[in-house]
Amino acid sequence: MNQTNLPVPASLPGDAQAELEAAAAVLEGVSLPMRLAGLVGGSVETLKRRLPGAVQRMLGEAVRRALETAMRTALRSNPSHNPTPLSGAWLHRGMLAASGVAGGALGLPGTLLELPISTTLLLRQVAAIAAEQGEDLSRPEVQAECLKVFALGGRDPADDDTESGYFALRIALAETLQGVVGRGLGALVPGFLGAVAARFGAPVAVKLSAQAAPVIGAAGGAAVNLAFLEHFRGIATAHFTIRRLERQHGPVLVRAAYETLRAPAMA
Repeated sequence: MNQTNLPVPASLPGDAQAELEAAAAVLEGVSLPMRLAGLVGGSVETLKRRLPGAVQRMLGEAVRRALETAMRTALRSNPSHNPTPLSGAWLHRGMLAASGVAGGALGLPGTLLELPISTTLLLRQVAAIAAEQGEDLSRPEVQAECLKVFALGGRDPADDDTESGYFALRIALAETLQGVVGRGLGALVPGFLGAVAARFGAPVAVKLSAQAAPVIGAAGGAAVNLAFLEHFRGIATAHFTIRRLERQHGPVLVRAAYETLRAPAMA
């Protein structure tokens, strides 16, 4: 029988559907800025306004530089390498907590200095999750997918759901990569990295404001960094689970099933 003429199944198998539902719940769940606002008290907009004007103006460039640093270090080393007896997850928790303590203890200047370090640690954890889900980290397009996690996890609570949904954002980011994938990681920098930085900037603004607050300090800096880690680890697991399901069952079927899950929330 000609395999290309086989009918497409109407739905995902039960185990795949369960994985997709869990991934969708994470990707369409509470935004990180709202989680951080709940952690330190106050609204997202209040926290953003707390940042000095000069910092607000330089934030976009600071986030972009942090992503560039992370891209040029975390993705050029083995993210699963771990010289300690701790699990990779606990090692990253410890390192990010220490980074948050150092940044929070020094207020806003310290938080700005630790941003590239914490971003690199986050990207290493994202890359490790990608590898666990069967991705080949040596491929530039997979490295781009790792960076996409920062945009996918940077949803602002004020975003229009029709424009900030998971697949809508994936399509928008893919358009910025046209003509550069396959030419090496450096080719991703101009348009793509700017698009990721624009989305990642929202939670970073809340992070900076929270860690700069005098009542938050070092302990709060650790808590904020750990909240970042748990959030982006969840986003990475969901994103690369969906990519694995697409390889196994086809992207058309997976997207149709995903949009069916979103439909009640959009009604």
